[in-house]
Amino acid sequence: MTKRRFQVLDTIRGFALISMLLYHASWDLVYLFGLDWPWYHGFAAHVWQQSICWTFILLSGYCWSLGGRQLRRGLTVFLCGALITAVTWLAMPANLVFCGVLTLLGASSMLLLPLAPALRRLPARAGLAGSFALFLALRDVNAGFLGFEGTRFASLPPALYRNHFTALLGFPPADFFSTDYFSLLPWFFLFLTGYFLFRLRPEEVREIRRVPLVTAMGRHSLPIYMLHQPVIYALLTAGHTLLTGATA
Repeated sequence: MTKRRFQVLDTIRGFALISMLLYHASWDLVYLFGLDWPWYHGFAAHVWQQSICWTFILLSGYCWSLGGRQLRRGLTVFLCGALITAVTWLAMPANLVFCGVLTLLGASSMLLLPLAPALRRLPARAGLAGSFALFLALRDVNAGFLGFEGTRFASLPPALYRNHFTALLGFPPADFFSTDYFSLLPWFFLFLTGYFLFRLRPEEVREIRRVPLVTAMGRHSLPIYMLHQPVIYALLTAGHTLLTGATA
């Protein structure tokens, strides 16, 4: 049963990974190659982007309880995020990634370790409802207020938004910039939502049709994530060179 559950999770992660590859290829076309694509700046593209990050964060929280070595796994993912920050800062500062999704996932995994004994005492349904409610309430904390997708409940004190450390927590200063930004608030609570979802898992997991390549991609999502942008950029550059050369 455990093996089948891993396969299901890897397959879902694999499909999310494919969606992410397509989204990031589109980002490169728009922001690095100057493609005029108004749709990409609209609501539908925003929903597409959110569906990808929600899936990865929920899955990461869901899988936290599977297996062991949470500290090692969390530290590995966090350091991969730090490497991406260092590379973008040195090689392409105009597209700096600070506190990206890997930094969030690694930090969340490690932060959950000391909290897990207390969280296990909570009823799973109450933990799930509370975590998701806090995520929704804090969804727009980066913009200076409590609320979800532009619906404002209350403004937060400007004094909270000071520097890059407060940005890690969820309170970026006015001059903060990152092309991929996932702070602990609100996203740690979506990670916790996945954690409590695992505790509510059904005893039987319905088998899904095997998709070997997609499942394998989901199983090796971290190295694919680390390498995908340089590969996509190289392929798009080669394609752009061929097209411009053919039309010259």
